[in-house]
Amino acid sequence: MIKPVSDAELAALSSDLESDRVERKESFRGKSPDTVREAVCAFANDLAGHASPGIVIIGVTDDGTPVSDFEVSDELLRQLADLKTDGNIVPPPTLLVEKRRFGSADIAVITVWPCDTPPVRYKGRVHVRWGPRRGLATAQDERILNERRRHRDRPFDVQPIAGARLDSLNRLRFEEEYLPAVVAPDVLAANGRTYEQKLAATKMVIDEDVPTPTVLGLLVIGRVPADWLPCAYAQFLRISGNDLSCPVLDEESIYGTIADQIRRLEEKLAAHNMRAVNFKDVDLEQRLETYPLDALRQLVRNAFMHRSYECTNAPVRIYWFDDRIEILNPGGPFGSVTAENFGKPGVTDYRNPNLAEALRALGYVQRFGAGIAIARKALGDRLRFEIGLGTVNAVILKT
Repeated sequence: MIKPVSDAELAALSSDLESDRVERKESFRGKSPDTVREAVCAFANDLAGHASPGIVIIGVTDDGTPVSDFEVSDELLRQLADLKTDGNIVPPPTLLVEKRRFGSADIAVITVWPCDTPPVRYKGRVHVRWGPRRGLATAQDERILNERRRHRDRPFDVQPIAGARLDSLNRLRFEEEYLPAVVAPDVLAANGRTYEQKLAATKMVIDEDVPTPTVLGLLVIGRVPADWLPCAYAQFLRISGNDLSCPVLDEESIYGTIADQIRRLEEKLAAHNMRAVNFKDVDLEQRLETYPLDALRQLVRNAFMHRSYECTNAPVRIYWFDDRIEILNPGGPFGSVTAENFGKPGVTDYRNPNLAEALRALGYVQRFGAGIAIARKALGDRLRFEIGLGTVNAVILKT
């Protein structure tokens, strides 16, 4: 959470001469603009792994005593705020510039949060901090920072959700439904791992020691996934007509885990899918569906698997009109998939690779990359895709 350090923490850091989380400057003149930028770069790199902000205090001496005649002007605050945007520190650091009252004097405080994608460079150099000293990163330091970035660059579906707790997950569902689907019975019987270790091994939490649920964990075994991921639901509309201005015959917002949403949507599709029975001129009766249900299932599951769960509050939407069905997925083409090659055989990529594997384990995906091919085979020219900047709309025409 981005918030200023408290007055108590500011006082403690100011007086701690051995801390690697504080830099003190009497002014912002002379060499100070350069050394302050180096300090900001070092705090953003957070080599020690504190996962806590570092601060630069301007207007105090080396021992933390306020400078009596120091003025915190609007121009000074503007110059300090420019540290983020002047292009010298890349990637731009997350920082907060404030005027604070410290004892009987005003000071300027820059609070710098650790970067999720280190190393951070100032004029092409990686600055780090160890104890009260600051300097250039060694090759080993850079390797540590690079590994930390790769760790944090994991797909969004296995990123931790801040604030979520272990009790946000349904233990019974995990142990009785999901775990048997992904682990062989004999391995389960001989497994002496703790509950937290099992969650970490299946990527439901980020780590056994700090069991913060991941996006995957909340989507697959979360008690109320939409409490943490507002987009984690689906909308179904059956409309009497051919556009959204027509009367609504049936409507439902569907919540729950991914499996819950898929099951309920497939029940709605089956209930609305008219079936005709032909007895005439045939030896055995023929049951004809308005839409091939297996094709609809593949397209619905594909929408949940490939949609974006990041930076959107939009649900998966199913609009059933008199002349067509639209399945709207809030997530455009990803990776090697483009608007030009979308749906072509052999062309596939995964925005949510771990969720895709979970859906396969639960039986909703038989083999990767086959969903659209199965739907095309059943629907032929009745299926088309409308590719937007951040959406994919599957349109299935009525016969």
